[in-house]
Amino acid sequence: MVIKMPFVKMEGIGNDFIVVDGTQLPKSIDWPSAAIRYCDRRYGIGADGIILVLPAQGPAELEMRIFNSDGSEPQMCGNGIRCLAKFAVSSGMATTHKFAVKTLGGIKTVEITPAQSVIVDMGIPELDPAKIPVDLGGNGPCLNLPIEVAGIQYNFTAVSMGNPHAVVFLSDIQTLELPKIGPLFEHHELFPERVNTEFVVVNSRNDVTMRVWERGSGETLACGTGACAIVVATVLNGLTDRRVRVHLPGGDLEIEWNEADGHVWMTGPATTVFKGELEL
Repeated sequence: MVIKMPFVKMEGIGNDFIVVDGTQLPKSIDWPSAAIRYCDRRYGIGADGIILVLPAQGPAELEMRIFNSDGSEPQMCGNGIRCLAKFAVSSGMATTHKFAVKTLGGIKTVEITPAQSVIVDMGIPELDPAKIPVDLGGNGPCLNLPIEVAGIQYNFTAVSMGNPHAVVFLSDIQTLELPKIGPLFEHHELFPERVNTEFVVVNSRNDVTMRVWERGSGETLACGTGACAIVVATVLNGLTDRRVRVHLPGGDLEIEWNEADGHVWMTGPATTVFKGELEL
């Protein structure tokens, strides 16, 4: 039996996804295998991941599941949830411009602004090493700690935004051999669930530039949770104020770590690229 699956290809500052309404599809679909097949940029549609949009019960209106291009399922995706917000409103799955989304990284609130940007309440960052997780022992923040990768010592700050991040501050990231060192960070023994790694240059108290190696996807043009983790890390290390513009290869995000309630807020775009239909 051939299953027809409508989809929308979307991107959030270059981080691209195949977005699917899961309500009309069989529960038996092997989504990890589908992600590997259809995210392939030569033999498939091409994307960093598949986003499956489902109804939710309780305090959230919708549920987001995301599968990376290698078939793994991360807890959260900042650029992906902005794409989900736009998709849900345009498809009628959401009836208001502000609603809650259930993710494996917790419930997040999204809001589409009149200017069509998407604001996301990313919640309170997790700094406990055991919960990020980082295999260090203790429960104090991992701030600027040494790590050896490919015979070179770096320093990292660990943050979870629903998924684990290691933030590394450098003076130059343009000449960084990211395809070489990215996988070594991702699979380092300190990170039992692997890790997303952000390499960052601090330009000013309100402006940073980053490159990212995402677990399960490799180097991407953008990482929303990574941008949030960076701002938390820069504030904790005394490098920036709490409102920062983050420059990513695919575009810019505005990030604020609110001092009053401890929540991180992300604002950025999400755009439809094209629509189509697959036969599974």
